[in-house]
Amino acid sequence: MFERARSGERAILVHLDLGAVADAGGMREFRQLADSAGARVVGQLSGTRSAPDARLFIGSGKAAELKSLVEEEAAELVIFDHALSPAQERNLERLLQCRVVDRTGLILDIFAQRARSFEGKLQVELAQLRHLSTRLVRGWTHLERQKGGIGLRGPGETQLESDRRLIGRRISVLNERLERILSQRASGRRARAKAEIPVLSLVGYTNAGKSTLFNRLTRAGVYQADQLFATLDPTLRRLPLPDGQTTILADTVGFIDRLPHELVAAFRSTLEETRRADLLLHVVDAANPRRQGCIADVEEVLAQIGVEGLPQIQVFNKIDLLEKGAPRLERDAAGRATRVWVSARDGRGIEELLAAVAERFQDQRVRRWVTLGPRDGRLRAWFFSHASVLSDKTTEQGGWELEVVVPRATLDRLLSRDGSLVDRLAEPSVEGARAVAGH
Repeated sequence: MFERARSGERAILVHLDLGAVADAGGMREFRQLADSAGARVVGQLSGTRSAPDARLFIGSGKAAELKSLVEEEAAELVIFDHALSPAQERNLERLLQCRVVDRTGLILDIFAQRARSFEGKLQVELAQLRHLSTRLVRGWTHLERQKGGIGLRGPGETQLESDRRLIGRRISVLNERLERILSQRASGRRARAKAEIPVLSLVGYTNAGKSTLFNRLTRAGVYQADQLFATLDPTLRRLPLPDGQTTILADTVGFIDRLPHELVAAFRSTLEETRRADLLLHVVDAANPRRQGCIADVEEVLAQIGVEGLPQIQVFNKIDLLEKGAPRLERDAAGRATRVWVSARDGRGIEELLAAVAERFQDQRVRRWVTLGPRDGRLRAWFFSHASVLSDKTTEQGGWELEVVVPRATLDRLLSRDGSLVDRLAEPSVEGARAVAGH
């Protein structure tokens, strides 16, 4: 076995189309991933197979061709755009005499470079250790130092067993720390729920422009760049809406085709912000020729984390890159806003987007007239804290007449505590207003 080099950026990319026609867009994205990881691509190998080879994934013929390419280009690294089994990875390394990294390892490496917060670093390390734990067998030459045989057997554990035990301990420690962070996040969510502030979560394929849109909406100054997985750490900001409502906007990690399961599991506390959202903004790169596939990939990950049923608005971003890109709002058969075409870069369509979000939240809110007596000051304060008060008039009896917009669920909870309030509520119609005034 060779010793794994500490570094080596001269890389050859390997991409196979398995049982399908060649996908030029997939190869282009794969190259972007390699560039994002800092690799210097010196060659690439592509081909088509009906199914992966059990021993070498690409088959013996392609493997020999790859070996020649590695030697010719003096490559130190071969990156596969596929998930390799530990056995396939070891067989390829033995044949090629250089490091072999699969798609999962490549994405984990990018995440390790991008993580900035304490939580993000813990999540990436946890994902890396889970991935590494399946690849300990003969992965490094130091694991072969203990030989069997007469006179060579001794007490104690092998290096392999020791490494497994250490990794297991570290995984337990990381899980405990992330559970504490998850508990802190849950406290924040409970506080927002108590204040009845709806949560709006940005989701989408990586590099679709989520962070740019987040900055456009909130002026948060989150790092943005034209690269895959430019930002990992979740960011939350208040976002006022045109009708006076306030929402919390959450920017989360981007998704990608074949997102490693280790990452989905490790980033569960980050993705929890998406699971607890009241509305999703699914950001789509309108200029991407593979956008329908990207939409399907995002929907698949949303299903994995259990949020496929949440209401969402599709935001087709980057219309500035389209020939005839113009901001517009599309509705479904029921008249609900379902898709908005915008440019986060120049701001076109942002007003339509905010109006669509406010409209969708209004569907979850009710508008009512309410009459309060002189002794209902505390209840009046409650409406100012938990609802949007559109008008506030003093009555002749010294009380108040309010026109409010309040979340339906919040009003239901209030009525369950104080059933007498039902008689003091009316629909916002002329007849209802008269009824309230004459109550």
